[in-house]
Amino acid sequence: MAYTIGQLAKLSGVTIRTLHHYDEIGLLSPGKNSKNNYRLYEEKDLLRLQQILFFRELDFALADIKKIIDRPDFAVSQALRDHKRLIKLKQKRLDNLIKTIDKTINHMTKQSIIKDEELYDVFKDNDVKQYQQEVKRRWGDTSAYQQSMAEVSKMTKGEMEKLKQDAKIFTQKLADAMDKKIESPEVQNLIKEHYQGINFFYDCSIPMYRHLAQMYVDDSRFTAYYEKFRPGLAKFVRDAICYFCDQKEKTSD
Repeated sequence: MAYTIGQLAKLSGVTIRTLHHYDEIGLLSPGKNSKNNYRLYEEKDLLRLQQILFFRELDFALADIKKIIDRPDFAVSQALRDHKRLIKLKQKRLDNLIKTIDKTINHMTKQSIIKDEELYDVFKDNDVKQYQQEVKRRWGDTSAYQQSMAEVSKMTKGEMEKLKQDAKIFTQKLADAMDKKIESPEVQNLIKEHYQGINFFYDCSIPMYRHLAQMYVDDSRFTAYYEKFRPGLAKFVRDAICYFCDQKEKTSD
């Protein structure tokens, strides 16, 4: 079913003014009906609007949302899983805020005693913020992604094919090393080589590298790639990278 802007506003709860704004900035633009030239929103537009609302609910800026959902490889199913995980983190944070309120009330009414640090523990929780950054990295909304794409665009078709083959050979080396401990020199030398390879395409900090490692397990696309070489490889690489990052952070202290 197709909807006029007024009908969609009523259906979604989004104001007509907001829908006009989304159209103006190219975030959500209705198509034209060939019969009467009316501008109508179809099912694909409804799904896109839902994604916009999810990202807005999770405090993403409109410019960021547009960059993410305009990606050619943007997958709604993966995005929904991201939304679910982030909303659960927010739910957990809200639950902890409520618990802190209750503890403080009980403390003030002399029903129980709260430690000084407990007054502020909940405000130190940055899981939600970190996961938002992870989602942005997943969909390429970072300067690192832009830098990476700039390097790739310089490559010839032959260079791209060689890069793919080299990646397969290297990933097989990682798979062959799974019988060794992640802290072994053999494994860590491979991870060092991997990190250097990443930095060829973009400037990858240690915290960013750690989050990238987690995506190898959390993102089904990454996981599927590694599991083709050997079951459990995604987790092995994640753990090996985390150990590598731990050592780097220790030496920088």
